[in-house]
Amino acid sequence: MSSPRGSAASLVPPAPQGTEPPAPVGRFGALAGWAQRHRCAALLLWVALVAAITVGSTAAGSAYRNDFSLPGTDSQAATDLFRKHGSDQAGDSVEIVFKDTAGVKRAQGTVEPMLPKVKHLAGVADVRSPFSDTSAVSENGTIAYASVTLDGKTEDVPKEDVAEIIATARSIADGHLQIEVGGEAARNAEDKAGPTAELTGIVAALVVLVLLFGSLLAASLPLITALFAVGGAIGLIALASHVFTVADFTPPILMLVGLGVGVDYALLIFYRYRHELLTGSEPAEAGRKALDSAGRTVFFAGCTVIVALLGLAALGLGSLQGIALAVAITVLITMAASLILLPALLALFGRRIRRHVLKQQAKNTRRGRTEGNGWRAMARTVQRRPIPTLLAGVITLLALSAPALGMRLGFADSGNDPEETTSRHAYDLLAEGFGPGFNGPLIVLVKGDQEAGEAVRTELATTDGVAAASPPLPSEDGALSTVFVYPTTSPQAEGTVDLVHRLRDDIAPPLEQATGADVLVGGATAASQDVSETLAARLPLFVAVVVGVSSLLLLLLFRSVWIPVKAAVLNLLSISAALGVITLVFQHGWFGAQPGPVEAFIPALIFAIVFGLSMDYEVFLVSRIHEEWTRTKDPARAVREGLASTGKVITAAAAIMMFVFGAFVLSDDRMLQQFGLGLAVAILLDAVVIRCLIVPAVMQMLGTWAWWFPAPLARKLPKVSIEHPEHG
Repeated sequence: MSSPRGSAASLVPPAPQGTEPPAPVGRFGALAGWAQRHRCAALLLWVALVAAITVGSTAAGSAYRNDFSLPGTDSQAATDLFRKHGSDQAGDSVEIVFKDTAGVKRAQGTVEPMLPKVKHLAGVADVRSPFSDTSAVSENGTIAYASVTLDGKTEDVPKEDVAEIIATARSIADGHLQIEVGGEAARNAEDKAGPTAELTGIVAALVVLVLLFGSLLAASLPLITALFAVGGAIGLIALASHVFTVADFTPPILMLVGLGVGVDYALLIFYRYRHELLTGSEPAEAGRKALDSAGRTVFFAGCTVIVALLGLAALGLGSLQGIALAVAITVLITMAASLILLPALLALFGRRIRRHVLKQQAKNTRRGRTEGNGWRAMARTVQRRPIPTLLAGVITLLALSAPALGMRLGFADSGNDPEETTSRHAYDLLAEGFGPGFNGPLIVLVKGDQEAGEAVRTELATTDGVAAASPPLPSEDGALSTVFVYPTTSPQAEGTVDLVHRLRDDIAPPLEQATGADVLVGGATAASQDVSETLAARLPLFVAVVVGVSSLLLLLLFRSVWIPVKAAVLNLLSISAALGVITLVFQHGWFGAQPGPVEAFIPALIFAIVFGLSMDYEVFLVSRIHEEWTRTKDPARAVREGLASTGKVITAAAAIMMFVFGAFVLSDDRMLQQFGLGLAVAILLDAVVIRCLIVPAVMQMLGTWAWWFPAPLARKLPKVSIEHPEHG
């Protein structure tokens, strides 16, 4: 059995010095001892490593690129055929949109000299003037657009080249002529806001840490550890982008996760270090004990997050695999910083921290304060009424989860951009002049002769939900024809989703039989739908695998059947509740958000990260409860002492991550807003509703059954402990 000093989350004072031999030092304690003895070398090593990575990544630059290809889908098959047969549609395009309330014909003399300049810019394959194509002018003659075909897909054309297109086009705007540039490439090329969210998160984390420890020095150590880890991770991922496919929106996600997780891990270790100082340990011994206990919890939690993130690779989407790899590396580096860099910092400032901690303890003693009394009182309240507490908590989580049942996955487009951007203005002008579906045309590929293409166009033009269908455009070799189909609804509307399914399932098969040609529905709108539906279909298997592996680890750690079941159910509830909140805010437009689908990556990313962090708190709390249960065999007391010992640090760590994650709601990027809100809500619910209310209620109701483990399983399964094995 475990002694009361062995748990990763133990905060119970040990016996007075001299009454028992020193606890043996485990591997993590030995690691802390090395960092203490070589603290200057360890610090210089981290500084040199981060500096070298930063210099290297600056010199090499980054090669971020988005890869939304998804083999096996109609949209991907259409894209592959476009490229193979030399169709103009192999390259993406941007639209230069003009508006003159007196009629765009008046501006022809101004616009036409500009178009050849655009055509000769880098990254441009062709430019089609609106004055040579009557379909490019609105019915009332006030809005027109020029199509600029790029020489590759959006992700392959440098942003600098697209920015030059935007600048050249808009240079002729005047008081009468409005010019905007739209399209995915234009969206990506516009300047992004500064790192307001990151700075806000850092300041908020520092404030919470100062309030928790009452010392700027003590508060800064976890933050410094996290910043070193994030700095190294960002440079390393920039270098890795030359080898792997890493999306261009990955760096802000690294900042988000790295700061939150880095401060969280360092805080758990530092809090245990502080506890050891309060029990009379010297700074060096306190550092070793902290790593030998809380360090194990951090290691287990970090490995859980990494396993969950790497599981995202099974979803099969290139950009998502790159994000998963990048965030997994970030978590690995933050874990290493907490286990190596933080002990070195503690060794360097240990004496000053110890003086402050003991002074603070003396002040609390004079005032009659005992740490943990408030949490014990709350635990007693929950234990007196466990069933009402459990019902209230579960009903709250289920109510928040309900909107997630109607969640629509998709990708933001220019209609979701901030109103001051040129891409949003172009989107609105095109919708005003040509209808909402013009911003998201479906590209129907006909693998056959021109006659087949014309037959397909005729049928599509009369299909419900189609506003117009363009004449078939032949490829260079004449083997393909492409027809632009403009829906009556906007790209993100459910009507457009239904139209794609109708064209593929009901319209295309009879046309193929009648013409003998292959008909594929592609384009950016259809591709977004394919990616969203594929991710949604594969998500349950991913969730099952991650939950299964994590539950098995908890089963081995605590040798209990019900602890893993409880953890899995409650973690899923907190995540589903967070997704429900995202659905309300971003899909239904609560609190002034632009209504639209939830980004297709969000559920998988939030699940992977939050499930790992929830396991962190689960191990931290339950290991302390388990230790007290092992010592006293009193389940009610075990719950009270577990919550009293860990409640403060869990809520502090959660508050920091909430501020760091929540700050990203201030970002201009819709995906980062959803990501930040989802993580913040999930952490809030996990730390407050689940760890402080539902877990004590469930543990009280289970009593001794919480630790039930069938004898046959106990004999067959290996013993794994979060504690140093010699502590037990």
